[in-house]
Order: sequence, then C-alpha cells, then structure tokens
Amino acid sequence: MKKDYVFTSDGSYAYRYPRAAVTADAVVLFKEPAGWQVLLIRRGGEPYRGSWALPGGFMNMDETTEACARRELEEETTLRLCAPMRFVGLYDTVGRDPRGRVITATYMCVLECRPEARGGDDAAEARWWPLDDLPELAFDHAKMLARVKEMVEGR
Repeated sequence: MKKDYVFTSDGSYAYRYPRAAVTADAVVLFKEPAGWQVLLIRRGGEPYRGSWALPGGFMNMDETTEACARRELEEETTLRLCAPMRFVGLYDTVGRDPRGRVITATYMCVLECRPEARGGDDAAEARWWPLDDLPELAFDHAKMLARVKEMVEGR
C-alpha cells in the first residue's frame, strides 16, 4: 500500500498531495442614514493591481483565519478592531485566485462610527464605499459583498 506521506531527513512529514493556500478577508461596515458603507482597499500589487478589494491576505502558520483577517485589516488600512467579527463564509471556487489554489474565510464587523483609514502594507489606498454603489472588485469579492448585503438586510 502506497503511503500518502514520507518522512524527511529531519523526522517531519512531507505529504504527496498538493495543498491549498488559505487567506482571510475582512468586511468592515458602517451604517449612515443614506445606507451601508464598506471599507475597501486599492491593491498596490499584482494580481489586480489598482483594483478595489476587501482587506485581506495569506494566513500565517501560527494564526487562525479570524486573527489573519484582523491582522491584514490593520496592515492594509491601519484599523485595529476591538469589536467582534462575525463569520460570513468560506469561498473555495477553483480558479478564484490567479496565484493558485486559494481558499478564503471571510469575516465582517459592524462599527458604531466610521473611522479614518489609510492604505498601508500592500494596499495603495483605503476608502469607504456605499455598499449599493461599489466599483468593480478584484477576485470574487463582489460575491462576498452580495452575501454580506443579504446578512445586514436580514434576508
């Protein structure tokens, strides 16, 4: 019987199966009298350089997906959340990221006020957008925000 792993010279396992990368995205919302606002970043690097996207990125080996979403949000927008985050969903469509097989966990948070945010790390800019009037978005982030809109509208 063929094993699905081998031992390496340092005694650790090496698996024969390819593994997906994991990312996490943060949806930060604020409700104004005119409607919901969502915080987006303009991507400073490829893929989708210059496109708007949710703050997010690749998970480190020593963190949870929620911790990753919080860290990436802070790195890309300078916002450090103290508020609880709610799990939105797992997005795993094959081909959703041109860099390879990537699965993302998405979290959302509703804030009481709209803080100032600015682009940091690999985000060229951070800006609040009306949830009902979004620019074209990178990856499958429009799909994620459609789900968030259903959640906040109680559908």
